[in-house]
Amino acid sequence: MRIERDIINQFKAWKEAPDRKPILLKGARQIGKTWAMETFGKECFKYCVKFDFDRQPELKSVFKMSKDPKRLVLDLALYCDQPIIAGETLMIFDEIQECEEALNSLKYFHEDAPQYHIIAAGSLLGVAVKKRKMTVPVGKVKIINMFPITFKEFLQASDKSIYQYINTLSEIGHLPEIILNKLRTEYRRYQVSGGMPEAVVALLENKGIGEVESVLQNILDLYELDFSKYAEPREIPRIHAIWHSLPAQLSKENRKFIYRVIKKGARSKDYEDALMWLEDAGMIHRIFNISKPGMPLSAYEETEAFKVYACDCGLLRRLAHLPATVVTNPIANYTEFKGAMAENTVLQSIMPLLDDQKPYYWTSSATAEVEFVIQWDDEIIPIEVKAEENISGNSLSVYNKTYSPNYRMRFSMLNLQYNCGLLSSPSPLAGWIDKWLSLIK
Repeated sequence: MRIERDIINQFKAWKEAPDRKPILLKGARQIGKTWAMETFGKECFKYCVKFDFDRQPELKSVFKMSKDPKRLVLDLALYCDQPIIAGETLMIFDEIQECEEALNSLKYFHEDAPQYHIIAAGSLLGVAVKKRKMTVPVGKVKIINMFPITFKEFLQASDKSIYQYINTLSEIGHLPEIILNKLRTEYRRYQVSGGMPEAVVALLENKGIGEVESVLQNILDLYELDFSKYAEPREIPRIHAIWHSLPAQLSKENRKFIYRVIKKGARSKDYEDALMWLEDAGMIHRIFNISKPGMPLSAYEETEAFKVYACDCGLLRRLAHLPATVVTNPIANYTEFKGAMAENTVLQSIMPLLDDQKPYYWTSSATAEVEFVIQWDDEIIPIEVKAEENISGNSLSVYNKTYSPNYRMRFSMLNLQYNCGLLSSPSPLAGWIDKWLSLIK
């Protein structure tokens, strides 16, 4: 089964851009980076050649001998069956973290041979760059962050008619009950599999929950091996401890990250590097508190207060040993963690829409908390997330009275509507924020 990925459209726009730079593709392990690059190459170019610096270590000598793109192309042509023709061939540099010279060559391709199309990616690229103190040609590459499959992409594969129905909406109003019920059902299934492609395919091809659980556990095991392979020895137990503390951190009513949840007496200075490692690996999202929702949000970031979410709700569920049957049951009572799953899943939907900007959260003297605050063009938009249909609580009202935003959003399992600046949307439709804003502005 093929899952259509929105990142392919980003690649297509890049291909036609007049000021194109080589792409450096970043993202967590097992999210489909190689598949996306190869699919784009096969569908949008006459030729596609891939150079894997892990499987083909002999390639390193090519980049050590020369920095001249013309010479590099001539030498690389000896390692592939298809021709390398500017404008007709996509060159893929995979596992580029294994060859610093290849990473640096992207600068020279941009400056001296921009007619070539190149996409580079690597496993734990951010981690490898820091560990080996590699130089990234900043300003000479286009960095694109890739994420796990979103619910929007999941829905296109699981129920295309519902996906098309949502896409064709031209106004905001209550959805037919049959549409809303199907959205809820598919959303809960998505929370079971998460967005890792192999797990999604296992679910949608009806291979059974046992296979889905096996796939997710294998990915978690792979991540654990990565700790040992790529992290400094003294950091391995700390990275492990933070990663395994996520369910406990998110099960608290106040989801602020607390070091003593990891270990009694734990201090921030001892775990900061471990947190950074997990961020660089793309395994977590660290969401910081803001003192006030001013423009730009980054100016009001409070670095001592933050929440940590997993990169994928399916992995989080498996990490917490939460049975799939509990997630798919709308009346199951798992209280705080149900709210955490709801927040993590909404976050997964909005991250790819933010164009490299970070979401934040807001609190007011510990009496009110808005789960996410995003900067969208010239608007600061608060986002409240509720797990089901119970929308009690006054946090969004407190925020509204204090700051009077033009727009605010609430995601829950209630129907779609817009009233006096408040967009109330089913959580499954969080991935359509751009559409809703275009309709209400």
